[in-house]
Amino acid sequence: MKVKVLGTGCAKCSKLYALTEQAITDTGAPAELSKVEKIDEIASYGVAFTPALVIEGEVKSSGKLPTVEKIAEWLRAAGGPWT
Repeated sequence: MKVKVLGTGCAKCSKLYALTEQAITDTGAPAELSKVEKIDEIASYGVAFTPALVIEGEVKSSGKLPTVEKIAEWLRAAGGPWT
């Protein structure tokens, strides 16, 4: 499963990355987490505000910091229960 954090490297972007890492660990999701910092690639997702979270090509969050629990919920919905 591909998971991306979109953002230019701001503090909130780093926080979203950390929250997402925690959710992946908590769920045991077989996810490949990456950062997208290039403006043109961020724009290709139709995102107006960062940080944004993309799971399997679908934008799940933009311009805010979801909870670890919410991210875990999205991960499970995208690929199934691992725990």
